[in-house]
Parts: sequence; C-alpha cells; structure tokens
Amino acid sequence: MQEKNVSFNNFEQCIKCTICTAYCPVVAVNPHYPGPKQAGPDGERLRLKNKFFFDENLKYCMNCKRCEVACPSGVKIADLIHSARRRYGHDIPELRDRILASTDFMGKFARPVAPLANFIAASKPAKVVIDVMMDIDRGRTFPKYQQKGFIRWFKKEAADKQDNYSKKVAFFHGCSTEFQHPEVGKAFVKVMNAIGYGVELLDEKCCGVAMISNAMWNSARRHAEHNVKVFEKAVSEGLPIVGVSSTCIFTMRDEYPDVLDVDNSRVRDSLTMVEKFLFELVDSGAVKLVFKEDYRARIAYHVPCHNEKLGWGIFTKALVGMIPGVSLTVLDSACCGMAGTYGFKKENYKYSQEIGSRLFEQIKSLAPDFVCCECETCKWQIEMSTGYTVLNPIVILADALDLEATVAANHA
Repeated sequence: MQEKNVSFNNFEQCIKCTICTAYCPVVAVNPHYPGPKQAGPDGERLRLKNKFFFDENLKYCMNCKRCEVACPSGVKIADLIHSARRRYGHDIPELRDRILASTDFMGKFARPVAPLANFIAASKPAKVVIDVMMDIDRGRTFPKYQQKGFIRWFKKEAADKQDNYSKKVAFFHGCSTEFQHPEVGKAFVKVMNAIGYGVELLDEKCCGVAMISNAMWNSARRHAEHNVKVFEKAVSEGLPIVGVSSTCIFTMRDEYPDVLDVDNSRVRDSLTMVEKFLFELVDSGAVKLVFKEDYRARIAYHVPCHNEKLGWGIFTKALVGMIPGVSLTVLDSACCGMAGTYGFKKENYKYSQEIGSRLFEQIKSLAPDFVCCECETCKWQIEMSTGYTVLNPIVILADALDLEATVAANHA
C-alpha cells in the first residue's frame, strides 16, 4: 500500500500537452469521464493533498494504455488512475462485477453444464433477465464455454511426450484457453513441439486483470503473489514463461508492480509472448519454420491495445507475414472497445460499441478471410460486432505450418 502523500509515479514529468486526452477512446464518447490528464497527473497532485479530491468517475477508464503509448514524457497515466482507484475508491464490487471477474470460478462452475449454459446465455429471454437483474447488457454476446478444456487435453494427449525434448518452455495458458478456446493451447503445444521445445504447464491462477478492472484488489493481489512464486520456480529452472494472451502477459509484467505493488522484478523479463519468442528464434537462425505450399488467406491484423503498449505487434506482423500464401493487412491503430469485462456492463455497452465502430467498419470494408488478434476479449468483441472470425496468431501458424517438415528441419 502506498504511504500517505507519496506517489510512486513520475507524474511531475507531465508537460500538460493533453496528447493523452486526444488519444483516449473513452473521452470521445463518454461525457462522464474526466480524461486521462485530469484523472491521472492533474488528479494525483490534488489527491496527494487531500484524498477527497478522488473522483469515482475514474471507473470509466478502460485501462487500454493508449494514453501511455501516446505520452511523450513516459508518464504512467493509466497506472496512476487505477492506483488511485485502489487507494481511494469506495465502490464495493457488485455481484455482477464479482461474477465477471471470477473467471476461474465461473469456468469451473459452467464446464459440467457447458451446452446448457451456452444455450441459456444465448437465449433472448435469459438476456433480458440478465440485463434487468444484473446490468449486463442484453446486446452482448457471451463467449461459449467448452466441456473439455485445454488441461484435460494436454494431460491425455501431450503430457507424456514433453520429456522427449531437451529444451522446454513454461506455458501460461490463461483462463480463456482453458475454458473457452482450448484450440489456442493445442496449437501452442503443436508448434512448440515442432520446433523442438517441450511444454510444461504452470500451477497458475488467473492473471487478475478482470479483478483489477472490477476493484477486487485483495483477490487480484493474492493471484499476483501466487503467480510470481510459481514463475520464480520456473525461472530458477531456466524456463522462459511464454503466453498466448497479450493482456495476461502485459498484466503480469507491468500491472503487478505498478498497480498491485507486487514485486515481479526477478521474473518480469522472463515473461514473453509466443510471437516474440518464436520470432527471435527464427531471426537468430536457431529455428526454421516450413509452411504449407497450398496455404492461402487474406488476413486483417488487429493489434490489441496491451500488445501495442508492449510494442510487440511487430513480431506477430513479421511471423504471419512469413507465410507465403498470406495477404496481410495491419488495421489502423484503434481500440475495439471491449476492455475485458468493461464492454459487458450495461452502463458501458453503448460506449464500448461506439469506441470500436471505426475498427469494425474497417474490417468490414476489407472483407478478410479472418482477423488475427492476440487478445481473447478483442476476439469476442470483433466477432460479435462484425461477424468475422478472429484467430489467435498461434492458431494461424499451426494451421499454416507443415508440422512434419518443420520437425524434420529442426532435428536435422
């Protein structure tokens, strides 16, 4: 917890240029949000004098980090905002917020009855009830739960093969891979094995990003402390920690210390995205990728906000661009408006759709075969709002690679 009248952040470096406000997607559509400059560095000056200057409307910040990407002085504006919410906010998470934020619990709860849960969640009467009773907008489409998750598949189909590889990675798969999109984890294992790397699973908990968004600070901190301990063990064994979700990796690298005050300094540099990990191996000549000669696709690539903050979209662009039969278009930099659980909430739904409208129209105008994106909640938003399928880059690579030829090339 921050000490009284002390700010961890370099807010005094703000030069009051307001470029952060110009780049903020929320300011353009929501009159209740004061904007990143006022909510961040300007507000911090006042809050350090008196905590009663805290504005509850800071909850409208999506934590997309676009203000930080734009800031010429490197001020951690969004971190200031969410740290202020943690220190001074009085909002008690509602049942809705706790349900949306408890991704592991809800996944385990829904899994045994996944077909029924998916059917009910998609029905109009249920959507009306959820809208009225829980303030989750009836216009929102819910992601579908899977009865058979990634971990079950891994233990049954892949675990006993991983000791055949002398080089290994620790895989942070995340909640969505386990409960909604096991195909992403399967693709990860297939590609890693093809290039000669075994995969070890971690005793992981949810990265905590949804808990941060919903002011469940104690729960988020407990998850962060647990994950850091697990990561430290993996790092001590010489394993890089590789993920497939840009939001998970960003949260664990940057939000743990800057928002939750959890020290991850011993593991931060070992946390990476699979696209960065793969590109560096290919670029160094340590690994060869052999693609199918008949693979063809017109792909539009949406760089998620958190991957843009990491600066790692270049690796996805380079890897997907290596596929001979691909025509790749990188979409204009824009937030999709989903921001995790933000776009589910009735009070945010209209703003969420307005924020993403420019991106949706560009995708429709390009009419790609599918969209490429590293963020699962961007996937949900884009698929709902455009009708186009969104694939994680590792799924695209697994489909495009000649896996047998890649194995041979890396075991020659």
